[in-house]
Amino acid sequence: MTTILCRLTGPRCSLWRYGAVIKRETHSRTSHVIPQGRARLLAGGGRPLTGYSRAQSRRQHTEAAAAVEVDLKRLEGKDDGIVEVLMCRHKARNALGNVFVSQMRQVVSTLYNDSAVRVVIFRSLVPGVFCAGADLKERALMNNSESDLFVHGLRSLMTQIALLPTPTIAAMDGVALGGGLELALACDLRAAANSAQMGLIETTRGLLPGAGGSQRLPRMIGVTLAKELIFTGRRVGGQTALEMGLINRVVEQNQTGDAAYREALSLAREILPQAPIAVRMAKEAMNRGMEVDIGSAMAIERMCYARVIPTRDRQEGMAAFIQKRAPRYTGE
Repeated sequence: MTTILCRLTGPRCSLWRYGAVIKRETHSRTSHVIPQGRARLLAGGGRPLTGYSRAQSRRQHTEAAAAVEVDLKRLEGKDDGIVEVLMCRHKARNALGNVFVSQMRQVVSTLYNDSAVRVVIFRSLVPGVFCAGADLKERALMNNSESDLFVHGLRSLMTQIALLPTPTIAAMDGVALGGGLELALACDLRAAANSAQMGLIETTRGLLPGAGGSQRLPRMIGVTLAKELIFTGRRVGGQTALEMGLINRVVEQNQTGDAAYREALSLAREILPQAPIAVRMAKEAMNRGMEVDIGSAMAIERMCYARVIPTRDRQEGMAAFIQKRAPRYTGE
């Protein structure tokens, strides 16, 4: 497997030709991050997730080598610890094609054991779009078994995002439909522009949400309302989504079209100063506790709390309180 290293040179991800710098991995899911000016960028990569023919796989591999569809940017300075996953499949409106999904999987996998990561923001560099959902042109070329295998991989990707140990925020500055909304639902928090349109529209295409949407949406907004949205395939705007509890924050769109991103960054900056191990354990306690009965959930909370007690950050928090100063957490 190879990782394509790229540099973000403006509002678009870099395009690489055959002379691109390619660095081979020595581990199956290890990626390399290099400094690039004020930010460090990582390009996604990976092998196809479907049972395509060799010719299709070769074509997709060539496409993957030619263009980066998902990138990663590590902020620095006062925002050190905030990482942005950048979706930049411009021609297809971030549609969930094979290359896009493979690169997203590769990028997300690099974040799991990185203790320097404290908050992850998923954002789009495509104007007016968060993620348009399935790539129907690619799906039309798949037979039934290939389609089932691809959707299984897509479902696995959303679970991979949901299981990231750090808080995740979706910055929805535009359309988030079908799998695009499922990606946002896999995040912990969501900020959206009031002009954004979102919905699980699969029933209008003869399908049902298959990447976790039929399970995450009812848990988020209640089963009755979720059924109404999924049965009708209805799209809702940012303000309506806020009232439903589908998103956390809604903002007026600005002239540069990135108001939701700016709101997500503001939210990330609120999380950033908090004790990182405590935040991770709080996320684990809530996520695991929501899936079991209250007695088992209390046991999960106790287990997570026990993992925080011996940390230096807890000692620092107590010392800062006594000394009446701001704590300086190190994640230890």
